[in-house]
Amino acid sequence: MPYSWAFFAAAFIFWLASITDILDGYLARKLEQSTPFGAFLDPVADKVMVCAALVALSEQYQSMYMTIPALIIISREIIISALREWMAEQGKRGNVAVSNMGKIKTAAQMLAIIGLIWQYDTWMNYLSFGLLYIATFLTLSSMLQYLRAAWDELTKN
Repeated sequence: MPYSWAFFAAAFIFWLASITDILDGYLARKLEQSTPFGAFLDPVADKVMVCAALVALSEQYQSMYMTIPALIIISREIIISALREWMAEQGKRGNVAVSNMGKIKTAAQMLAIIGLIWQYDTWMNYLSFGLLYIATFLTLSSMLQYLRAAWDELTKN
């Protein structure tokens, strides 16, 4: 939108969505109020939110420095979602459960996206791109970790 506050408002909305997602997950575990539908929907909503933001940012920046990490992150999300679904069908969902590396990756990713949306100033953009590349590295690392954990099932005859 062509308003001076538009980037801040978009970054604030993404930040708010990220915080409510963290709070929702924390409270669901703490109060033992999780449901199968919630367990299914939460990661899907996270992925849609992140992927939509990365696509919009790729359009906004129109740079390979934004587009390549976005493609890597989006591709990893699709691959790992498919892997988790397949492993669940094999009765081995626990083999590809969310790890601490995945949580750190998500935090770096969310902070990077917030900064890249806001575009407050040059130092924030550099910091945000740095976080995006850290998130991309962690994305690839965690994907390899998940694939390694599922390798026996994937190579079974």
